[in-house]
Amino acid sequence: MRARVRFLDTRPLRGSRPFRDLWIGTTVSQLGAQMANVAVLAQVWDLTGSPIGTGAIGLATGLPMVLFGLIGGTLADSVDRRAVVRATTAGQLLAAGGLCAQALADNRNVVLLLALVALGTSCAALGAPARRTFPVRLLPTDQVAAGLALNSLSFQAAMLAGPALAGLVIARWDLPAAYAIQAVATAVSVLAVLRLPAMPPMGTGVAGGRRRPERGGWRIVLRRPTLWGSLVTDLSATLLAMPIALFPLVNEIRFGGDPRTLGLFLSAVAVGGIMAGLLSGTVTRWRRSGLVQLCSASVWGLALAGFGLAGPLWLALGCLVVAGAADTVSVVTRSALVQLETPDAYRGRVSSVEHVIGVAGPELGNFRGGLLASATSASFSLVAGGLSAVLVVAAVAATNGPLRAYRTPPPPPPAKPATAEVADTATPG
Repeated sequence: MRARVRFLDTRPLRGSRPFRDLWIGTTVSQLGAQMANVAVLAQVWDLTGSPIGTGAIGLATGLPMVLFGLIGGTLADSVDRRAVVRATTAGQLLAAGGLCAQALADNRNVVLLLALVALGTSCAALGAPARRTFPVRLLPTDQVAAGLALNSLSFQAAMLAGPALAGLVIARWDLPAAYAIQAVATAVSVLAVLRLPAMPPMGTGVAGGRRRPERGGWRIVLRRPTLWGSLVTDLSATLLAMPIALFPLVNEIRFGGDPRTLGLFLSAVAVGGIMAGLLSGTVTRWRRSGLVQLCSASVWGLALAGFGLAGPLWLALGCLVVAGAADTVSVVTRSALVQLETPDAYRGRVSSVEHVIGVAGPELGNFRGGLLASATSASFSLVAGGLSAVLVVAAVAATNGPLRAYRTPPPPPPAKPATAEVADTATPG
């Protein structure tokens, strides 16, 4: 029993019905989102035939994430978080329906396609900071880390199954089928958030019915070296080395443009993530989480540089598996560090900063990668990006001592049982 818990702690799923409902709905929604990501990537490539075009997907998603993610952090500390997530998930459903409709109408306008992508991303970004606070509200304190690890495993499982399934669906039934599956999956997520309990803001964000003076999440981050060091590490790894926009070009040049291979690229990243996620019980017990994040971010950059040089398909997929495992370890350790280091009153706003960096960074990194590949080559863009990320992470490690030495707080000591002497003294007579 002890070994099983060390590998994967499932207490949050067994003990909290709201968390279980949310986890199931989110897992299904993420599966549909991953399928839609492949469909958008394939459709933009079909319409433009250019890495700049596929890189523009990152721009269409990255900019809304920055803008609406920060607004969402303020909302998460101001109003009922359940209401925010309900409204934003409904907006995602509307965008998913629009993507399905434009595919059925054989849309040839890439601007319309990217606008619908931006709409769905805007809604997701607006609700993301509130979603990030749900495990803290739905789970006992000693199960929060396990809940975060389960969320990460859910995302990796969706990344594993979604792209491979999307490749098969697109090859068999074309783009509208993949978008339709996303719309149904998003509807399941809507039903899940409808069942959540009310979650008005708590703590020192509101006192005596009046708002206290605001302090932005960025100010909290910049004042704590462990926070800014952790987030800069994540940003440098994704902004400089994100490879997804280059997958269609690599697939076209090396593997004949087969949509099934395109799906395998994304699934390979998820295979590594699943492998690391199944060991999450061990990862969450590593107290040197700052050092672990720095090392895993460096492995991510080196693995993607290797992908840029790999010739055989098996070697390319192997590099992506290593990258996916490193990414999961980095995400789990970063998430735990941010939650532990952030004062409770500002958790929503700091979560919005983490969301912007953790999600917008990869999208803007895709845009950067597409631009560089159009001017040079896919291989050069991947190798240069991966090695640059390693150098920046090394610079953070060299200059940020608090992050390098950071240790997660030890668990509280178990309560001492009352002794017989105390019990006898407390007994009348």
